[in-house]
Amino acid sequence: IFEPETSQALNFGFRCGFLGMFHMEIIQERLEREYDLNIIITAPSVEYEIVMRDGSSLKIESPAFLPDESTITEVREPWMNIQIFTPTEYYGAVMDMTTKRRGVYVSEEYPSQGRVQLNYEIPLSELIVDFFDVLKSRSRGYASLDYQFKEYRAENLTKLEILVNNEPVDALASIVHKDHAYHRGQALITKLKDLIPRQLFVVPIQAVAGNRVISRANVKAMRKDVLAKCYGGDVSRKRKLLEKQKKGKKRMKMIGSVEIPQEAFLAVLQLGDD
Repeated sequence: IFEPETSQALNFGFRCGFLGMFHMEIIQERLEREYDLNIIITAPSVEYEIVMRDGSSLKIESPAFLPDESTITEVREPWMNIQIFTPTEYYGAVMDMTTKRRGVYVSEEYPSQGRVQLNYEIPLSELIVDFFDVLKSRSRGYASLDYQFKEYRAENLTKLEILVNNEPVDALASIVHKDHAYHRGQALITKLKDLIPRQLFVVPIQAVAGNRVISRANVKAMRKDVLAKCYGGDVSRKRKLLEKQKKGKKRMKMIGSVEIPQEAFLAVLQLGDD
């Protein structure tokens, strides 16, 4: 399933549906190998239901389309009923990972000796990224998962926006729970700082939630040693050269653009339980 979509950061592309992260990686590899294409894949998102102050409601598929918070009454996200079947020895590990992902415990059953069925309610946004992979890892491959849609439920959500060189990158934006916004923003900024290549000017990276900056880091500029040929003389000459370099970098920053690599867009998927 796919449909055309336009992004401010990436221009024209397609919003596609996959059968999981592994299926997505296979499709990407085949397109790159068989058609010699360079594919940029962003983090998956779910459909949110927005209730406005005037009583109307709308559904959005991308965090970039979230209206201003002052016009919103509530944001509803899809919740799922899930059943996890696992050997009893992994009971604690499975419960711990599900609770960390905002899972709500419902009940448990013991269909046979040594096996337990854990019933939870969990947001779809916490389920679609790497929940199944982590579940298999925690249970050494023995656990299995089944899920069904339950309802749209109002939650305390906010948009986490990433600014690179003071420009919002809609492909890196996400809708997160307000309690997790600070830690998620800080973890994402830390990863992006290492992934975005250095430029000839300082590149600020900021995480913004609720109209305020919650985390910031700078990618240091590559700098030419303009004092290399100054073996002595008056210190004012050195200051003059440094000021000239500073003005040039300031002018370059105003017109310069930053190329964001594929790894930066997938950094959202690799935050794990952070």
